[in-house]
Amino acid sequence: MALPSTHDVALAAERRTAARLLLSHPLVTSTGPYSDTFPLIRRHADWLAPRFQQVFGYRLLVEASYARLFKAGLGPGSGHRLERPSTGTPFTPRTYAYLSLALSVLVTAPEQLLLSQLVADLRAAAVDAGIEIGDTGRQAERRTLAAALRQLVDWGVLAETEGHVSAVADERGGEALLTVDREIARAVVAGPLAQSRDGADLVRRAADPGFGGPRTYVRRRLVETPVVHLDDLTGAEREWLRTRQRRESQAFSELLGLEAEIRAEGIALVDPDDELTDLHLPGTGTVAQAALLLVERLVDRLRPEDPGHPAVGGRLVIGVPVPDGLLPELLDELIEEYGRRSNWQRGFLEDRDGLLAAVLDLLVRMLLMAPAGPVRADGHGLPEGYEDTAPDGRSVTDVSGARGQDRPDAWVLLAAAARFATTVAVKSRTEQSTANHVTEQFTANNVTERSAADHVTEEPPR
Repeated sequence: MALPSTHDVALAAERRTAARLLLSHPLVTSTGPYSDTFPLIRRHADWLAPRFQQVFGYRLLVEASYARLFKAGLGPGSGHRLERPSTGTPFTPRTYAYLSLALSVLVTAPEQLLLSQLVADLRAAAVDAGIEIGDTGRQAERRTLAAALRQLVDWGVLAETEGHVSAVADERGGEALLTVDREIARAVVAGPLAQSRDGADLVRRAADPGFGGPRTYVRRRLVETPVVHLDDLTGAEREWLRTRQRRESQAFSELLGLEAEIRAEGIALVDPDDELTDLHLPGTGTVAQAALLLVERLVDRLRPEDPGHPAVGGRLVIGVPVPDGLLPELLDELIEEYGRRSNWQRGFLEDRDGLLAAVLDLLVRMLLMAPAGPVRADGHGLPEGYEDTAPDGRSVTDVSGARGQDRPDAWVLLAAAARFATTVAVKSRTEQSTANHVTEQFTANNVTERSAADHVTEEPPR
């Protein structure tokens, strides 16, 4: 078998780079932050478009000034939320309302308009749509509107020709001249708005993989989420994955450079370059540090005995319920042990309920924990008419009760959390080359706590 030529290797690398960028940033412009890679997307558009369509059912549109990968949703509770870059605060429903109203105005707006005119047109659109928006004279409301407009600038829908959109938050009523890219404005919305009855119906319809069925949905879920637990899939999806997971692992490696980690409880695609994610654990900041330490202790306390795969007579354990009161108890311990000497944010130290809520939010988004409730294997969130059972005679892993949800109000620690279990390595004095004391190293995905330090040090994965 002949080895690939240097040209073939370089060609594959260029296509992989372009595909990875589109997957993590579905809207790329020729003048935006990824303008240096935009030429690669245009160069390989004829190769990329059919690949995204065949593998994920995603449509790729490449124009002279932008490229838009029209992704699909994954169903209820699986959305990618927008955040304010300066604070990381998630967009509120009102921020999304402003964003949608602004787009409805800008698709037919003149090439240039004043900020004040945009705000006036936005309010008129809200009246026409029967949407109540707050008093834009209030400071909080102005900031919310400014956040929505700033997102449009980041996407390239608006360009600040003179002044800035943040002027809308100015109490003195600042002004700005804006340039509108109507083509990009029209390309932002990807969901089937015209066919949807309401927001919930839109979420369900957007997640419909169409003719690709289980094959397309499983591929989307593998590449768009940190981990796929088996009960996140229907019977038909589990059956498809079981018979093809090795072949799919190789395909994802070639297309996107991702490595598959296959376990009895599910599968995850791991990015060795740590680029294709908007979530990081380990991560910086109070919430990320507390989340990592908390999940490590939960794994230590709740690790199930003798889990296994049903195919070999084992008991499949995808989740373990967290006992009442354990979460605040462990968080209190962590604050006393690490919080004060690690300079955790004072606001969180004074508001422990707020810190716990933020930590749980991160762990849920990482799919390391979940609130008890119905899952996709139970038919939750499926589009109408979707195939949810394996064809007759096909074997499928039984996931009934695999999360052990004995209470509807419980939190569940998911199997993927075990990747963050700590190991302890104690070095004696004679083993230390430069230190004159014993160092204990606790590693949970390369998060380290050293006895000589007065803070938690987080290191990137090796």
